[in-house]
Amino acid sequence: MSLDWDEFRFVKAVADRGGLTAAAAQLGINHSTAFRRLGSIEARLDVRLFERLRTGYVPTPAGLAMIEAAARIETDVASFSRTVAGQDQTPSGELRVTAPVNLASTLLMPILASFCDRYPQIRLDLILAEEALNLSRRDADVAIRASRNPSETLVGRRLTGIAWAVYGQAGQTYGDLADAYWVVPGSAVAASLFTPFVAARAPVERVRLRINTVTGLTAAVAAGIGIGPLPCFEGDADPTLRRLSGPHPEIGADLWMLTHPDLRHAGRVRAFMDHLAEAILPLRPRFEGR
Repeated sequence: MSLDWDEFRFVKAVADRGGLTAAAAQLGINHSTAFRRLGSIEARLDVRLFERLRTGYVPTPAGLAMIEAAARIETDVASFSRTVAGQDQTPSGELRVTAPVNLASTLLMPILASFCDRYPQIRLDLILAEEALNLSRRDADVAIRASRNPSETLVGRRLTGIAWAVYGQAGQTYGDLADAYWVVPGSAVAASLFTPFVAARAPVERVRLRINTVTGLTAAVAAGIGIGPLPCFEGDADPTLRRLSGPHPEIGADLWMLTHPDLRHAGRVRAFMDHLAEAILPLRPRFEGR
């Protein structure tokens, strides 16, 4: 019986996504192709890999065994890929970088521009995401993350602190901030870091808008929906806003630059991390709200 890696990857995608439609979208194929492909694999194995339920596709014992094998293969392939990439000392080739959306739109682009001028042989693939991508799977090579506790499985350096303060519209007069309307990050943001901060300052009926990402907070405050916590590097730079408080350490974080240990000596990774650290250094007062 001959099965190739793509078939293991396909079955794992069906399990991860809970059905054929989402798995097909992930793999870039249509639903009918995915349906035929699963049927073909099950026919060759002469066993059912998934129970088709109204709530989704649930792996059978045989399906679970194949999914576990796929996970081991995926881990081995990623490890081999990192090992090979980590041995390349030349600052060239493709480099995948992930960063928060709000950081990229405000501060990161000029840094990337100077990096591209400095290292024309490196091609950047920028992935903007609020969630933390998996560097072990090489979803990205370098991660720029706002975090208080970066993963212990990664290596890198702290670039700067990120101060947060409360902001409102520049042309407005504010009395007691508890009486104002508020715009706040949702409970899913930063592991509910902002929830106790807001609860201590604003009655629930004064919270006019919750946003499930940091992106959009600045625009919401600038539009006059309410006052709210913003990173100082954004709020202080926007002339339509004014700071209504000093930095609040309880909602602050650090900006980290991280990579997998297998990639730390790769030429393109070292070049990018050194360039980013050099570029962020003069910006630290802005990040730290000074």
